[in-house]
Amino acid sequence: MEEHLDENLDESNYKQRTYNVIPITIALIMAGFLCMLNETLLNMALKKLMVQFIISANTVQWLSTGYMLIMGIAIPVSALLIQSFTTRQLFLASVTIFLIGTIVSGFSTGFSILLIGRLIQAIGTGILIPNIVNTLLIINPINKRGKALGIFNLVMFCAPAIGPTLSGLIIQSLNWRWLFFIILPFSVISLILGYNYIENVTELTKPPIDLLSIILSTIGFGGFIYGVSNIGSTYIYLIAAPIIVACIALAAFVLRQLHMSEPMLDMHPFKESMFSLGCILMIIMHMINFATMLILPMFLEGALGLTAFTAGILMLPGGLINGIVSPISGHLYDKFGPKALIIPGYAISTIAFLLLSRFVSMTISIPVIIALHCLSLIAVGLINTPVQTNSLNQLSPKYYPHGTAIMNTLQQIAGAFGTSLFVAIMSASQKKYLFDVSNPVSAKHQALSLVFGVHHTFAIETCVLVVALILSLFIANNNLKKKAL
Repeated sequence: MEEHLDENLDESNYKQRTYNVIPITIALIMAGFLCMLNETLLNMALKKLMVQFIISANTVQWLSTGYMLIMGIAIPVSALLIQSFTTRQLFLASVTIFLIGTIVSGFSTGFSILLIGRLIQAIGTGILIPNIVNTLLIINPINKRGKALGIFNLVMFCAPAIGPTLSGLIIQSLNWRWLFFIILPFSVISLILGYNYIENVTELTKPPIDLLSIILSTIGFGGFIYGVSNIGSTYIYLIAAPIIVACIALAAFVLRQLHMSEPMLDMHPFKESMFSLGCILMIIMHMINFATMLILPMFLEGALGLTAFTAGILMLPGGLINGIVSPISGHLYDKFGPKALIIPGYAISTIAFLLLSRFVSMTISIPVIIALHCLSLIAVGLINTPVQTNSLNQLSPKYYPHGTAIMNTLQQIAGAFGTSLFVAIMSASQKKYLFDVSNPVSAKHQALSLVFGVHHTFAIETCVLVVALILSLFIANNNLKKKAL
């Protein structure tokens, strides 16, 4: 009873103060858009980078996977940072770090320097995104959070979705370095907006920094993604050893958090069953979505022979549709709850990938690709905002930083894991195909091997989505009960 009263008091304390919501939201959204756009901005340049730096698909994909991985490592620390530094300090620091990474990437002279620049960008993004979500939760009342997070998710998914299109447009006429140079002035504008409008909205508790927790989470998440990225390697130890070490480190990390009086990442949110289920559904959706945003451009360029610009243009309609659906689904969530959106979303996604797995070939028509890609991103728009909002609404305000950090960590780790896993599956399937043909170096067989690999990948993604569809049936409309109280 006392705990329940404390939670109500905690909630009321958040509502006592009024905020200048619109300028704060604009500053947050612009910064978030730039950071998330950058997550997929290199996708259409990967083929050229492979040629320029003489590297394989498994190596070059680390420019995307590494970005998501470092975000996944940085985000758990964000719960600690949110309680240790003001909202404004964190915003300005994260955008500055992103700006430094952009400069390093743009002026890089080799693949290693380019990757380092990307990882610096990812640190800034990993600190920024949870701060954005936490701030939006605090400055908006519970009955408007679905709409607010819907607008934010327009950024989270529309920006990465249009990244390949912008990338293709730039690569068509300019050097790949301009992918970073164009971002620079907008990053500076974002920094100025944040300096002028961001308010401090959190109460600082300044918990102690636990270096062991940071080390364990870094080894755990990093080792797991590295092991998965080696699927298809002839050396089994490169897969097994990192994953085993990672699992041990993650288990130790969780146990440590449970036994600490002031954990770096509080595990109490997982006591809420709808929060835990929401995390699982979010993981699956991000695994599929981010992997597809990397694999589909590879298919369009490598198998169908399209230019980077044309392939990017074909990715644009889906991104725009997702940008429209995300805020609408947030508004519908506030009215009807999560079940009415999440279940149809996963049903649509399953159908889209089932059709993709059946129709993918050297002769697949462009309208079919566009239609199925749009369908898959409509599903993402229906799923993401309701899952995220419903999960966080289960928590009391004192757990917002931890719940936000957990969900954002799992999102990025899922994206990195999904990208590594499905690119590895695609590459392994390609090798199998080429091993069985008489002339594996011919352009025709190279293209056919890619088709074979993409077909297998989409088929496996369909099976994963079926599992998610079944799990979505257990979502409860908790937010409607909360509104009625």
